[in-house]
Amino acid sequence: MAASELYTKFARVWIPDPEEVWKSAELLKDYKPGDKVLLLHLEEGKDLEYRLDPKTKELPHLRNPDILVGENDLTALSYLHEPAVLHNLRVRFIDSKLIYTYCGIVLVAINPYEQLPIYGEDIINAYSGQNMGDMDPHIFAVAEEAYKQMARDERNQSIIVSGESGAGKTVSAKYAMRYFATVSGSASEANVEEKVLASNPIMESIGNAKTTRNDNSSRFGKYIEIGFDKRYRIIGANMRTYLLEKSRVVFQAEEERNYHIFYQLCASAKLPEFKMLRLGNANNFHYTKQGGSPVIEGVDDTKEMAHTRQACTLLGISESYQMGIFRILAGILHLGNVAFTSRDSDSCTIPPKHEPLSIFSDLMGVDYEEMCHWLCHRKLATAAETYIKPISKLQATNARDALAKHIYAKLFSWIVDHVNQALHSAVKQHSFIGVLDIYGFETFEINSFEQFCINYANEKLQQQFNMHVFKLEQEEYMKEQIPWTLIDFYDNQPCINLIESKLGILDLLDEECKMPKGTDDTWAQKLYNTHLNKCTLFEKPRLSNKAFIIQHFADKVEYQCEGFLEKNKDTVFEEQIKVLKSSKFKMLPELFQDDEKVISPTSATSSGRTPLTRTPVKPTKGRPGQTAKEHKKTVGHQFRNSLHLLMETLNATTPHYVRCIKPNDFKFPFTFDEKRAVQQLRACGVLETIRISAAGFPSRWTYQEFFSRYRVLMKQKDVLSDRKQTCKNVLEKLIVDKDKYQFGKTKIFFRAGQVAYLEKLRADKLRAACIRIQKTIRGWLLRKKYLRVRKAAIVVQRYVRGYQARCYAKFLRRTKAATIIQKYWRMYIVRKRYKIRRSATIVLQSYLRGYLARNRYRKMLREHKAVIIQKWVRGWLARTHYKRSTHAIIYLQCCFRRMMAKRELKKLKIEARSVERYKKLHIGMENKIMQLQRKVDEQNKDYKCLMEKLTNLEGIYNSETEKLRSDLERLQLSEEEAKIATGRVLSLQEEIGKLRKDLEQTQSEKKSIEERADRYKQETEQLVSNLKEENTLLKQEKEALNHLIVEQAKEMTETMEKKLVEETKQLELDLNDERLRYQNLLNEFSRLEERYDDLKEEMTLMVNVPKPGHKRTDSTHSSNESEYTFSSEIAETEDMPLRTEEPSEKRVPLDMSLFLKLQKRVTELEQEKQVMQDELDRKEEQVLRSKAKEEERPQIRGAELEYESLKRQELESENKKLKNELNELRKALSEKSAPEVTAPGAPAYRVLMEQLTSVSEELDVRKEEVLILRSQLVSQKEAIQPKNTMTDSTILLEDVQKMKDKGEIAQAYIGLKETNKAPAMDCHELNEDGELWLVYEGLKQANRLLESQLQSQKRSHENEAEALRGEIQSLKEENNRQQQLLAQNLQLPPEARIEASLQHEITRLTNENLDLMEQLEKQDKTVRKLKKQLKVFAKKIGELEVGQMENISPGQIIDEPIRPVNIPRKEKDFQGMLEYKKEDEQKLVKNLILELKPRGVAVNLIPGLPAYILFMCVRHADYLNDDQKVRSLLTSTINSIKKVLKKRGDDFETVSFWLSNTCRFLHCLKQYSGEEGFMKHNTSRQNEHCLTNFDLAEYRQVLSDLAIQIYQQLVRVLENILQPMIVSGMLEHETIQGVSGVKPTGLRKRTSSIADEGTYTLDSILRQLNSFHSVMCQHGTDPELIKQVVRQMFYVVGAVTLNNLLLRKDMCSWSKGMQIRYNVSQLEEWLRDKNLMNSGAKETLEPLIQAAQLLQVKKKTDDDAEAICSMCSALTTAQIVKVLNLYTPVNEFEERVSVSFIRTIQMRLRDRKDSPQLLMDAKHIFPVTFPFNPSSLALETIQIPASLGLGFISRV
Repeated sequence: MAASELYTKFARVWIPDPEEVWKSAELLKDYKPGDKVLLLHLEEGKDLEYRLDPKTKELPHLRNPDILVGENDLTALSYLHEPAVLHNLRVRFIDSKLIYTYCGIVLVAINPYEQLPIYGEDIINAYSGQNMGDMDPHIFAVAEEAYKQMARDERNQSIIVSGESGAGKTVSAKYAMRYFATVSGSASEANVEEKVLASNPIMESIGNAKTTRNDNSSRFGKYIEIGFDKRYRIIGANMRTYLLEKSRVVFQAEEERNYHIFYQLCASAKLPEFKMLRLGNANNFHYTKQGGSPVIEGVDDTKEMAHTRQACTLLGISESYQMGIFRILAGILHLGNVAFTSRDSDSCTIPPKHEPLSIFSDLMGVDYEEMCHWLCHRKLATAAETYIKPISKLQATNARDALAKHIYAKLFSWIVDHVNQALHSAVKQHSFIGVLDIYGFETFEINSFEQFCINYANEKLQQQFNMHVFKLEQEEYMKEQIPWTLIDFYDNQPCINLIESKLGILDLLDEECKMPKGTDDTWAQKLYNTHLNKCTLFEKPRLSNKAFIIQHFADKVEYQCEGFLEKNKDTVFEEQIKVLKSSKFKMLPELFQDDEKVISPTSATSSGRTPLTRTPVKPTKGRPGQTAKEHKKTVGHQFRNSLHLLMETLNATTPHYVRCIKPNDFKFPFTFDEKRAVQQLRACGVLETIRISAAGFPSRWTYQEFFSRYRVLMKQKDVLSDRKQTCKNVLEKLIVDKDKYQFGKTKIFFRAGQVAYLEKLRADKLRAACIRIQKTIRGWLLRKKYLRVRKAAIVVQRYVRGYQARCYAKFLRRTKAATIIQKYWRMYIVRKRYKIRRSATIVLQSYLRGYLARNRYRKMLREHKAVIIQKWVRGWLARTHYKRSTHAIIYLQCCFRRMMAKRELKKLKIEARSVERYKKLHIGMENKIMQLQRKVDEQNKDYKCLMEKLTNLEGIYNSETEKLRSDLERLQLSEEEAKIATGRVLSLQEEIGKLRKDLEQTQSEKKSIEERADRYKQETEQLVSNLKEENTLLKQEKEALNHLIVEQAKEMTETMEKKLVEETKQLELDLNDERLRYQNLLNEFSRLEERYDDLKEEMTLMVNVPKPGHKRTDSTHSSNESEYTFSSEIAETEDMPLRTEEPSEKRVPLDMSLFLKLQKRVTELEQEKQVMQDELDRKEEQVLRSKAKEEERPQIRGAELEYESLKRQELESENKKLKNELNELRKALSEKSAPEVTAPGAPAYRVLMEQLTSVSEELDVRKEEVLILRSQLVSQKEAIQPKNTMTDSTILLEDVQKMKDKGEIAQAYIGLKETNKAPAMDCHELNEDGELWLVYEGLKQANRLLESQLQSQKRSHENEAEALRGEIQSLKEENNRQQQLLAQNLQLPPEARIEASLQHEITRLTNENLDLMEQLEKQDKTVRKLKKQLKVFAKKIGELEVGQMENISPGQIIDEPIRPVNIPRKEKDFQGMLEYKKEDEQKLVKNLILELKPRGVAVNLIPGLPAYILFMCVRHADYLNDDQKVRSLLTSTINSIKKVLKKRGDDFETVSFWLSNTCRFLHCLKQYSGEEGFMKHNTSRQNEHCLTNFDLAEYRQVLSDLAIQIYQQLVRVLENILQPMIVSGMLEHETIQGVSGVKPTGLRKRTSSIADEGTYTLDSILRQLNSFHSVMCQHGTDPELIKQVVRQMFYVVGAVTLNNLLLRKDMCSWSKGMQIRYNVSQLEEWLRDKNLMNSGAKETLEPLIQAAQLLQVKKKTDDDAEAICSMCSALTTAQIVKVLNLYTPVNEFEERVSVSFIRTIQMRLRDRKDSPQLLMDAKHIFPVTFPFNPSSLALETIQIPASLGLGFISRV
């Protein structure tokens, strides 16, 4: 379509603006061809009529859609022009804080004037190995592209960094070199990469200075070639410098400084070594005070001086040479202070004994008088003679300055040469990457010779840049087979010809310099005559005859001719140089020995910059004509030659361009000045790149990307299976003009503006679809609203009608109610009248009837009271008579019963006494007693019958007697009562009268009392109520206080719990940190060990000296403790010659001082060890000889030896029983360690009683056996000489050593003593009392034994607790020390910090290892000594047994009586051990470890079979008590596993297999160690298989360290396998198709989100995870270890995904957040399927989940900001802000995040204390633990398959 068709209403355009350069506006109506005015609406709200140019009729530039703004590559913009480029850079720089942007092949870098956290090692690792278009623009991406192309294409590369002063060229070049140093590493131990980086501070100090535009401006150009070997590791570097600004040494403008080194010297003048320089403040020297700004804010010159000296030392510049450099620099400063006084107009002098000149002469080592003379005179030579002429003051001053500049230039050159020597490598250079840091295009108010040379160099570089861009465009078109059309681009060859061709500006300048009377004016006239009006690029200013104008590619520049000739000549007096060459200071003549210049005999001053080539050319002695030729080499000529050499180098390499932009002149951070930016964009060639790209087909899409993006513009019938044909058909319909696009092989090429047109069509289509959707939705909403309103109306009607009906019903109810009320009211009145009359009648009746009833009542009352009086009197008389009779009867009964009881008591006493006597006298006569008892029972029966008869007769007699007595008494009483009654009646009457009076008085008192009681009651009730109220208040207060106390208690409890939890978490974190630090150091140690082995192999190959008999390497000394504690003695003796045979001069790679110290220390210790071992062997031989002499004595034969053998077997069986009993007792005691365990009823007490019972029973059995034995030995007692029956200690020593503690030994000794004493006793002495005494003694010994065991256990517990407390204290001290060290390290720069921490850790580990080595060697010596003694004793026992068998004749054996002694023998059974011969050890290791295929073992055999086999072999060696065999087998096993992992360490199955087997081997060593903590889950059979002779706890530590190393290697293998899949599968691939669209991209490669063949998807990751999991399960890996591996894998996935998300702007969108969350959900589903949700793997994905949520949440209001801050707890502030800055809408319907919202987030998160690091550490490895996992597999059931080839071992 025509471009004019895009200028429709609401289209946005760019119009020129004098302030903002370009301003955005919007069309108010469509443009029609022929219109002269455009109606525009500006962004600030104004309307404007924009008039088109009547001549060109060019329309204003169209603005790109908002979706394209902020792109990584400027060539991705649809409209490529200056305002679009400027706006895109501004948006990225100001809004997104992104300083890097691609512009085709150019990286545009804008100086932020602020330190950004985007250059750390984590960022380097993130960019390493990535394609250039996959990540956000960065200097590291350019460096990675150069490094990759160098390795891939085997072609040298160049990175060209250019820009204005202060734009950041030096920093960019420095970061590029840092990237190469970090990624490639060095090929030797010389740390070349550190030296390359160390050259920067040196060159900055002598070549950088403060200017008005930059505090650290490079005043020279440099090209550094970094050399690489065939493996692309840094081997060296070389530096070339260009155009040093020498004039700065003697002159500085206002607010500028001299070179940094001068101010560093002045700041360090107080140092002792600098006192001889006699320096002071910088303001004291003429050369440093002219600018008036000696201090740079934020820069400490003293520290910078220290860094400079440190860098010099690192580069090999010795202290003497450093002091020589400083002497020369100080001499230059003092030379500047030399003052001249005029004699007359043509001569001058220096004051006598002038201090500055004297100091200069002393420092330079020259004669004062001679230097004073030649500073004021010069020598003139003519054809005939030579004479000396004085010079004026001005000429002398100029000569002094020229000398100072010349000395500084020579010193600069000397330092560069020495830096190159330090960076030079002896290894052949295979390829290089050059980094060019050169000045950019310069234009000032006054431009001189320096600016002319700089702009000349930029013309050459721009030409090379244009040609390279043009070439790339041509290659792209040819590759895609697109018709090539010539693109017109600016060719600056005419400008270059104007400068360097014959009769060009430089040629005329050199020619004028040769003229005796040549001046700047004559040169200017020659220029006018030669080029004016003949060359369009050359102009003459109107108002000047001493200047000229050149039209450069960037701008017109006016140059002032004044000073051109002097700066081009750059000469100095020859006599002054001769004086310096004759200096006594040796270094000074070195500066001038290669001086190629011929000193001009004429006086001249010099200033400006001098080019320095890489290799200075030495002058040769020859003809005078040659001197004339060398005389022509002016500054311009040298610069042109150096530039041609540079261009040849660049043309021979693949260039990469970095253009640095200075955003403002005031160094304000993130401030963008459009005018300054446009000037630099025009000058650096970025806009030219844009123009070249726009002239052809700048927009390029692959067919798949085009189809994915513009699928919405296609109909279903247009979609074909062939994507290419589909795109062609669609484009022919959409774009009519076929010249606007071209179809390539893989891409579609569009002209400028076509992508914007397609985007407009797509947006219109989407807008129409949105309108349609909106229409449908709105109709549905309105329809829904109508139905809702209708339903509401019906409801309202229903309620209204119901209300009306209710009102009518209410009216009816009220009418009916009124009628009823009337009825009831009338009834009420009548009833009331009736009730009144009736009540009156009833009252009258009641009063009358009451009167009659009261009279009747009074009469009845009187009669009733009389009856009551009679009743009470009669009752009293009858009761009195009855009581007397009852009392008399009871008395008689008591007397009779007392008499009968006394009789019965007497009988019982007699019977009791008779029985007791009977029992005493007749003890044991039970039968008689039984007979007598029967007789007594019969007599008792008869007695009872008679007693019953007698009792009946007595009862009858008593009853008759009582009757008579009662009648008599009753009569007497009645008579007396009658008398008394008469008297009492009278008294009663009197009492009744008194009582009536008392009653009345009492009633009156009662009334008063009741009144008082009522009052008291009321008062009491009032008081009680008050007290109740107070009590209620007090209860409430009490409850409140109780509630408060409970709440406070809860709060305190919660606080304490929280503190406890926090402290626990902190301790866990500290533990994990310590574990991680230990494992990292272990990893570093293993890496250094592998490196040492590699270097050793290389050295062996280099030396190529055969070493016969050497079968071990130093790898036996490599893994923590195994390296020096468990290697065999043979290995030690074999390693000694190896160390002595290695020539020290050929150990170049091992020149680390620390390693040499360690090696020397190890050698000394091994020598001491060997000497002590020899001495020990000599001592042991002497002991053996003395023992052998003793054994030669005749031995006693006969029954005694047999008896001792029998007794030994008996003691062994008894010892086993005692061991079992002691184990049970220990278990019981260990269950409760409290004091109450010994109380009766406690488990320990019960077990003790059972033990005592069993001991007593065993004692009885032993006594019987002793009796039998003694009866058999009586006949032989006389033949046996008396001797002590105590067994020889040598015979029982082996058994004694098998006992585990002192208790067992004591108990065995007691049993042995009793057994040995038994034969000495006589049979008659073995009575019952004696046996009881023995039992009692045994019990006492057992009690003492238990008490001693308890005491020892208590002491051991206390000692352990004390040891733990000491360990805690030492750990605290170590922690404090580490914190102090960390604080010190934090003050150091990052490089020094890393080096210091690494050095500290290496030193600490070295000291620890040396201490452990000494301790373990001492223990080794002790153990070896004891074991050898055991061997000697065992040998003696064997000889004794053999001697006994030999001395017994056959006849004696036959005649010997058979003794009834049972010797128990066990049946033959497998003990779970494997036996092999010592010489088969290597075969065992080879078949079982080195040549084993993990896949076959994992599929066909039980998991962990090699570990079980190895442990069973160790068990057999332990059973044989062969320490050498155990040591050798374990050492060989460890070393063989290391060899396998080193050989096949990148195979996951191999590493997983040996990790599983190493852990199983470690668990077996724990399970069968015999320690109670590991035996809890064992069966009784497994406990019998425990190791008996050796404690392998130290080997367990070695195996644990080996397992850690294998685990770390496994993690690295996992990372290498998963790394290529993560970004593609988690970020780039569209798991949910169609959610995210593809945006237009630029020239850089774009990773497609469509899954092509070979592209990794999420399914690829899940399949790989399944593979890892299944392999580990097949290998029998511990479940807890699998969880840790899965957690580590998920951490890697999350970290790599998040890091790439943070570095890729194209991935930060809403749709990508949805994709990420879906992918994470799939990973969580995988965890659920594998039952691994509790492994902690999900938590490692939390940062990624929160980042995905952050992409999807709303980002507008303050509430949204608060929600984001609370949601993103796992992300750091830097990460949150980075994601918000990178958030990019994929469609026009999404909105960008505003800057104010991001600032709101930053304000809310400013108090959060988190790491400032942007990226997660993807290389972080969580500390691993190996929880104890015992095996239920019985060792005796394990079968060895024949496939393993282990037929030489046998089961035992």
